Amino acid sequence: MRLNQKSKLLRHRADLRTLLWAFVLFPAICLAPYVAPRLAPWLLPLSLYCGFCAGVFSHNHNHCPTFVRRGANVFYSAWISVFYGYPTFAWIPTHNLNHHKYVNREGDATITWRYCKKNTWLVASTFFFVSASFQQPLIREFVRRAKATKPRLYREIVLQRLIVGGGHAALFALAVGLHGWHTGSLAYLGGFGASAAMGLWGLIFINYIQHVHCDPWSDYDHSRNFVSKLGNWLVFNNGYHTAHHENAGIHWSRLAEAHARIAHRIDPELNQKSILGYCLKAYLLGAFDERFRTRPIRKGALHSGLRANAGEEAIALAASAVPRRDGGTVVIARAQRVA
Repeated sequence: MRLNQKSKLLRHRADLRTLLWAFVLFPAICLAPYVAPRLAPWLLPLSLYCGFCAGVFSHNHNHCPTFVRRGANVFYSAWISVFYGYPTFAWIPTHNLNHHKYVNREGDATITWRYCKKNTWLVASTFFFVSASFQQPLIREFVRRAKATKPRLYREIVLQRLIVGGGHAALFALAVGLHGWHTGSLAYLGGFGASAAMGLWGLIFINYIQHVHCDPWSDYDHSRNFVSKLGNWLVFNNGYHTAHHENAGIHWSRLAEAHARIAHRIDPELNQKSILGYCLKAYLLGAFDERFRTRPIRKGALHSGLRANAGEEAIALAASAVPRRDGGTVVIARAQRVA
């Protein structure tokens, strides 16, 4: 449901909760160790949760801008970048323009089967480093193109980078100034440091488990969903991944409804109850008994290898499509799929 456009604030009323998390919960949790460093270990789970939500917010915001006015969207992008741990513009070349086009097929920088087709905890937990390294060329090319052709967008990119880098340096210095090197370092790491680490690692990890051993060539079995109502309330419907890929511009508050319309078309194995239950089964029990491990949803769904020029094509796409950041949705249509 949209707010009256005359309010000149939010596009969707549901984002009132988003703003409560972003401007009240996030700073309260991350700054608490600065006031009382002894709270850092107790608040660590909440700091990690804040970082994960910051990643979800940055993802949602780049697909469907939160505010009506561009200036508010620019400020919000910079704000959540601090808790996410990386400038949010990076979602555009790596996710909006790349992942949504290829969806775990050749050319996808976040492809889950680049080096290994097994789904083990070692592969899943270290996937961040593989994925991040292949995303970097897309980001560099996108920034280069923005600098050459979109000065306004480039200024926003520079602003986000300065705020993230300078902000974390200032927050670390503040913690050390208040409590000394040892205690101050722990206070920073238990708050903003943990939030940033989870924001970066957590979103790549969740993308991995949402696609690993799915069928990238299928109309509806290309993604794994986590359908717990409580879990989706906590992570702003991030579990409904198939519906998100089918309509990437839809607001997060409508994803449960969109998932319900297509749930019967999705292989039941890909509609998991919860992320925690899935990980316990696939990675803990699966380490001892292969019956609990996942396997490709369709035999032969994954190719035997990657074409040498797939990465070059993805970089070319990032170079050729610098989107506007005036509040419109930025998505490249998926490549044609073959049944």
